[in-house]
Amino acid sequence: MTSVEDIKIGKATAKPLGKFEHPDLTAEGRQRASIELKQFETLWVNTGTLCNIECGHCYIESSPSNDRLVYLTNDELSPFLDEAALMGASEIAFTGGEPFLNSDFPAMMKTSLERGFSVLALTNAMRPMMRPPILKRLQEIHQRFGQSLKMRVSLDHFSAARHDEEREPNAFTTALIGLGWLRDQGVSFSIAARTFWDEDEAAMREGFASLFDENNFDLDAHNPTDLVLFPEMDMTEPVPEITTACWEILGKDPNDVMCANSRMVVKRKGASAPTVIACTLIAYDERFEMGESLKQAARPVKLNHPHCAKFCVLGGASCSG
Repeated sequence: MTSVEDIKIGKATAKPLGKFEHPDLTAEGRQRASIELKQFETLWVNTGTLCNIECGHCYIESSPSNDRLVYLTNDELSPFLDEAALMGASEIAFTGGEPFLNSDFPAMMKTSLERGFSVLALTNAMRPMMRPPILKRLQEIHQRFGQSLKMRVSLDHFSAARHDEEREPNAFTTALIGLGWLRDQGVSFSIAARTFWDEDEAAMREGFASLFDENNFDLDAHNPTDLVLFPEMDMTEPVPEITTACWEILGKDPNDVMCANSRMVVKRKGASAPTVIACTLIAYDERFEMGESLKQAARPVKLNHPHCAKFCVLGGASCSG
């Protein structure tokens, strides 16, 4: 077990620890919490960070120009599906960027479903999804695999003004058109919203309940699976570090944290091959890169980032379905 003494450089020259700096110790010198991969359930796949829009508070900074994570291909995904099956995973979840910008995305969904996985696809349900060739592929996939395919559509707020404030003018109307298409086709979908506006959760859910009724969406706004409310991850706000003692203090189970059951595959710009990282939220921090295979990545994850504390432990959130 690492201690403060282990990292001192000299009697009078020891550098004070900064928050989220040392892998094993907090700034106060306490043992940092880590998460073991207990039961591998979800393989996350980042299809690329390019997006058709640029949101004001995108955790992964997706935009029409951000290609720090490049498009993954169906062939590149295949060996990870092999590993995921051997390790007992049941779900393949796709995120971006906007996945429907990646021309291989429909093939990746189909391949995953053919191998017996359920698929969760995150999208803004805007123009990339609504292109006629994509709609045709989606119809075919849904007709063949039914409820094994689930979509999660980003709708930041139940009001057009606040959703568009975060995204772009008319984004709300455009997303509702996409949601209407999914509804009419019978494709299973849920909604992901945000708590950026510091509104009471009950008020948020009531607002979405009215929206769902108005649009005949078969969703229960009070069901956290139908309507996911994600906590914000403002890097400018102070957040406490999570120590091994926090689990008992907070009354939380480390096995409920996302990295206890999932990993994410990405392909970095300029890289010759994809790599595995700890989770969906920390895509650019090299400390969370875990190897080129799921087997290599099956080691504990140190909670050494503000997102670990604010989103997963204190926020109690998970990206998985």
